[in-house]
Amino acid sequence: MSFEDTYKLWAAQDHLSPELRADMTRLAKDDEAREDAFAVPMSFGTAGMRGTYGAGINRFNEYTVAQATAGLARYMDELGDDAKQAGVAISFDSRHNSEMFAHVAALVLGAVGIKTYVFDSLRPTPELSFAVRDLHAFAGIMITASHNPKQYNGYKLYGADGGQLPPEASDKITTYVRKVTDLFSIERANESDLRASGLMRLIGEDVDQDYLDNVATVTINHDLVKRVGATMKLVYTPLHGTGKFPVMRSLQRAALPTSVW
Repeated sequence: MSFEDTYKLWAAQDHLSPELRADMTRLAKDDEAREDAFAVPMSFGTAGMRGTYGAGINRFNEYTVAQATAGLARYMDELGDDAKQAGVAISFDSRHNSEMFAHVAALVLGAVGIKTYVFDSLRPTPELSFAVRDLHAFAGIMITASHNPKQYNGYKLYGADGGQLPPEASDKITTYVRKVTDLFSIERANESDLRASGLMRLIGEDVDQDYLDNVATVTINHDLVKRVGATMKLVYTPLHGTGKFPVMRSLQRAALPTSVW
């Protein structure tokens, strides 16, 4: 299928969001951008995928997120019920539509009986990594594009050890992702039904407390903190905002003075 045929397929969809529909209109007038968006699927590898937000198979949107998640689901199905019952922890940052993408992933996994643990608001990547281990989940999904410009978003996969997936697992998932060719037929469960059945669980303060308890254990010299902590000055920037909450709470727990500018 040519990129023009793929574009026409997308243009024929009557349920695209207003944002994606507007992008389709823009792409209709820009041959180069249209080819870039629809000729080749977005790259998916060891670190997951990352790209600019917009319409197309080479753009980050709810359909490419659903495709990546369907690939993960097929991989977990291959491994059996233990993997599916262990489930997937999902977090997201403050980038555009990150929360929506996180919930799309949960709905795709829930549609095939995979349990998910979804944070109730934004959390940073290290806490997602911790949550995977704390909840004994099979995997973790982090919706973030790290340091990339604001036009980007991304999808990172983590294994049961809280680290990024090893190449062998990543390669298998990539193979499954590429087999999901109809992005508009990927089933998504109803969120209310998933939450009522227990297949989708919102997490938050419960995991936060476990995380902060563990962060507190890494203080090397408690006596030094007691002596100079009250007068110490430091500057911290959470970059795109996600790390603010656990960092501020960790500093407060350590009895270090904090103020927000």
